Amino acid sequence: MRPNPIDDFEVDLASLKSIGRDLHRPECILAEADGTLWSADARGGVVRIAADGTQTLIAQGDAVPTSATEQFKRIVKETLPNGMAFARNGDILIANFGTDRLEVMKRTGESEVLYDNVDGKPLGRVNFVLRDRRDRLWLTVSTRIPDLIKSMTPSVRDGYIAMADGKGLRIVADGLHFTNEIRFDAKEEWLYAVETCGMRVTRFRVAADGALTERETYGPDNHGAMIDGIAFDSFGNLWGTHIFTDRIFAITPKGDLRILLDDDRGSEAGRQLLRAYAEERLTPELMLACGGTAAPWMASVTFGGPDLRNVYIGSLRGTTIPFFRSPISGAAPVHWKTERSGGFR
Repeated sequence: MRPNPIDDFEVDLASLKSIGRDLHRPECILAEADGTLWSADARGGVVRIAADGTQTLIAQGDAVPTSATEQFKRIVKETLPNGMAFARNGDILIANFGTDRLEVMKRTGESEVLYDNVDGKPLGRVNFVLRDRRDRLWLTVSTRIPDLIKSMTPSVRDGYIAMADGKGLRIVADGLHFTNEIRFDAKEEWLYAVETCGMRVTRFRVAADGALTERETYGPDNHGAMIDGIAFDSFGNLWGTHIFTDRIFAITPKGDLRILLDDDRGSEAGRQLLRAYAEERLTPELMLACGGTAAPWMASVTFGGPDLRNVYIGSLRGTTIPFFRSPISGAAPVHWKTERSGGFR
């Protein structure tokens, strides 16, 4: 096997560049081949950022909240776009963490609900959406408990993965420990799922009918930190983020863990958070005390740019999108090749 390009790679915080301004919770970022970025936004919708830096807020619904009070109401009671993916026609699929629904939004803002229940029951905290080459949709739900803090404990494991095809939406994996982002390997033979509160990545073999089997931990049994987003590079390294303790890591094909960027550096706030979590006394105050300077509460990594070597960092508390250059390109998204030639597939 050729040498792993990340073996001696480490990101210098001082080398980070950024794009975007005055963003609201840019948790998930989609990249197009022409350099356009789409960032989830807590004001209810997405921000389109052109390659030249020009940006436009495209809001779901008729009005964009302008005051801080109106924005807060939407965050806690209404829409909160979280994970996103491109639909086959280029529309934006939105896992809405505020409305507990899977939605689809046209690039002009018109939205509709795709799914708000499974087996006749509310979905729960919808976190992330992914589309495969067969145009099936894969959805993660972090928890069925309405009170988010009460769900973030060592003992609650009620997250799940659902899959939608021509037969509708059905649960294909259950009992996950706060399910977060999911990704396929290059052949879509395995589905990799983040268990944020389990502090691990779990993978499943994917059957032809979408059934998930052979559940196993991928990489370390316990990262000693909560995980949020993941993405593969073209070598097969699985990149990801440690949220609250703000690190970017990679799991090599051999299962070894590499820390590529550290914006926490063993802070006392981070240690207190992890102790409180283990003792089931986590509070919003302890969470808010954590976070680095580059992208507070790192949430996702997205490969983009014409060569897929720009790494964009999504976050829950940032107002801009930091990025750096990777020594290797990311794995091409489902839409990438056909989008480069003028059409989504």
